[in-house]
Amino acid sequence: MSLITSSIGQGLFWGILALGLYLTFRILNFPDMTVEGTFPFGAAICVSALVHGVNPLAATILSFFAGMVTGLVTGLLYTKGKIPVLLAGILTMTGVYSVNLRILGKANVGLLNKNTLLNGQLLQKLPINFPTIVVGLIIAIIVIVLLAVFLDTDLGQAFIATGDNEKMAQSLGINTDNMKILGLMLSNGLIGLAGGLLAQNGGYADVNMGIGTMVIGLAAIIIGEVVYGNLSLTARLVAVVIGSIIYRLILLLVLQLGFSTNDFKLISAIILAICMMLPLFEQKFRTRKLLKKGVEKP
Repeated sequence: MSLITSSIGQGLFWGILALGLYLTFRILNFPDMTVEGTFPFGAAICVSALVHGVNPLAATILSFFAGMVTGLVTGLLYTKGKIPVLLAGILTMTGVYSVNLRILGKANVGLLNKNTLLNGQLLQKLPINFPTIVVGLIIAIIVIVLLAVFLDTDLGQAFIATGDNEKMAQSLGINTDNMKILGLMLSNGLIGLAGGLLAQNGGYADVNMGIGTMVIGLAAIIIGEVVYGNLSLTARLVAVVIGSIIYRLILLLVLQLGFSTNDFKLISAIILAICMMLPLFEQKFRTRKLLKKGVEKP
């Protein structure tokens, strides 16, 4: 039972990262490689702040703003520097690695005997792993509500229009470059926030903890879309978080089957590949079913 609750709690935290990825990969419709640098950057800022006695809530908020900084850098390189978005993200991710080392002072820093969001007096009264679920659920709800409200505003609609049809958005007087920068900042802000939360959950920050985070986030998005199909935009945000929880439970099942934790990255890639191919399989199945009905029809 404790393993299941732990997976659910981690799924909620990873769901925050998946929501950030959703803004760029699905709404803006372009890949942002900054993710694997932003995630450990948010963790490094949060852990460093906690080690120096900063309030856990303030440290967590700092991880969000740290992520926004990396998103801003990538956005400026992409829109003003005219560097392709993939390369802009890689450049930022590479540079942030050295910044993380400067912040932490070494490859990893622990949070032993430090106050975090997860070990408050009220939360400590809950059963094991339930503090993670409570904090994750509260933050996920806040993030989803704020994103839903934002996307329903004129600014949010301009942001969506930029991803749907950039030329049409420009013809309507929308500054698409600003929308892209805004999207990258919000996306990476949420990814940095996820880094700070998962660093507190794991009890440490490591400069290499961002490796594979993009695959995890994409898996959550794809699983949420495959399981729930066509939904409204707000419902899709909820589905992304649920997809993240399902993904963590799948990994738990794989672990229970006897696989090593060293295989997690490979398993993550396989799960993502299968989920991305499911719509193709479904389409082929429907086509065959329709053809079969056509043949049987007198």
